[in-house]
Order: sequence, then structure tokens, then C-alpha cells
Amino acid sequence: MIKVLKAGFYSTIQDLGRIGVQQFGVPYSGVMDRKAASFANALVGNNEGEAVLEMTMMGAQLEFKTPTCIAISGAHMSPMLNGILIENNHVVRVEMGDVLRFGKLLSGFRCYLAVSGGFKTETVMGSKSMYPNITKANKVVKNDIIKIEPTNRLNEGKHAKIRFNGAYITSNVLEVFEGPEFEYLSINQRDELFSALFTISNNSNRMGYQLVETIQNDLKPIITGPVIPGTVQLTPSGKLIVLMRDCQTTGGYPRVLQLSEASINVLSQKFTGQSVFFQLKSMISV
Repeated sequence: MIKVLKAGFYSTIQDLGRIGVQQFGVPYSGVMDRKAASFANALVGNNEGEAVLEMTMMGAQLEFKTPTCIAISGAHMSPMLNGILIENNHVVRVEMGDVLRFGKLLSGFRCYLAVSGGFKTETVMGSKSMYPNITKANKVVKNDIIKIEPTNRLNEGKHAKIRFNGAYITSNVLEVFEGPEFEYLSINQRDELFSALFTISNNSNRMGYQLVETIQNDLKPIITGPVIPGTVQLTPSGKLIVLMRDCQTTGGYPRVLQLSEASINVLSQKFTGQSVFFQLKSMISV
């Protein structure tokens, strides 16, 4: 068991999300940064779909009631075990009574904690991912008790020796594909899309990232159509919204771009005031 002493700014249990229920209006959800979460799971010997703790901007403080192995990946939040700094992207042995807490945010925005065997929280529609009105809880709160299985042996297998390339965490390049309505954009609109820096607004969350700068928009509204994480919508005011893991399943704004899976990971590590730019996949030299 793990007791939550402090929950941090916004911490949730997430896995790879809910697949095959979008026709009922249920979002995919799941970890925002799949690369970091999967890596943390791999380090402790889990499959990539095991549930992890996703922490946003500010980490939690956790007391372990049972021994286990942990790994932390993604944003660097100065993790400390019993007051001693520990490294990201390494397997760490945790004993009963140990306290894990996080300090200053040094890079990135979202951090992932994996434990050996995964977090044993409720499964709804094939996923442990927290989401309002789907799971009983929509985030982790103080004094929560989270079930894990005890582990008495440090994982010293090959997974503990793999290297993590975290360069994407500080990258500001978003690789994109053309969206379904991209063809309706004028040459000038396309030039604006691919020549400008776009700033993350303060109206950004797990549902979507809104960008501050606008582009000219005279496109006609579309009939509501399907959207997925990474879809970039162009609103009537010329603002861009990049849909993220908790996004709705349909939308009525033109879908001008679609982020690659890797670019969703990049964007998930960005916070208010940081800038990104779009790079069309076909424009990238191989």
C-alpha cells in the first residue's frame, strides 16, 4: 500500500487509456506522455500498459507501506527518498516506511512514477485511467491509500540498463500530418501555420492545449466529425486548439493538423508561456 501524504498540484492514475468505447462518447484518456510512462514501466519490469502515477507541475508526497521497486521518468521534479535525492530513469528499491517526495521542477511538466506490478486501482471499461464520471475518483487526493503488491527483490534485469533519450522534453518542434480539412487552407494560412511560434496559453489541460497566437480564418464550419488526441482544431476566431488525451470524441471546428504520437509526448511536457512550432511531417528530411 501507498499512503498519499500530499497529492501535488494534479496527480492521477493513468495507463494507456480506454480503447473501443469512443462511440459511446468516452474519451481515450491515459498518460499524456506515453514515452516517459512506458519507460518507467519497463525499468521495473512491467508491461507498458500498467498503471502509473502521473504528476503535473508539482509532485506528490508518498509513504510506502510495503516494499517495492520504483522508477521515475518524464519531467525532472527533484525526487527525494527519505530526504536523499534520487535519479530519474533508474530503478530504486523502496522499503516499508520510506517516504518519496518531490521538490523543484527543473525540466518538463509531467512526471511518471511506476511501481513493480503497477497500481492496483479500479478498472473501468478496460482501463484504470482516472476520468470524471467514469471512475469513482478523478484525481489522487491527500490520505488516499493506493494498493500495490509487495516486491522483495530489486529488478536487476536488462530493462534496468536501457537508456532514456529525454531530448524531446525540451524540444519545441511538433511534427504534424495534414488534417482532414487542411486542403481548405489558403497558401497564406499554411504559411502562417508553419512559420509562426505559438505560445501555450493558461487555458490548457488534459483535454486540450489552447495556443495564444491566431491565424486568419475564413473557413466554413464543418459538420461535427470524429476527433482524436493530437487533432489540431482551428476555431472561428483563428485560435488553435490541440486536443489531448481527455478530449471529446467529436468536434465541429476544422481539423487542420494532426500531431504525431511523438509530438503529443512533446506537447504534454510544455506549460503556460512556452512556445512551439509546427513542422509538417513530409517536410522533415529522413
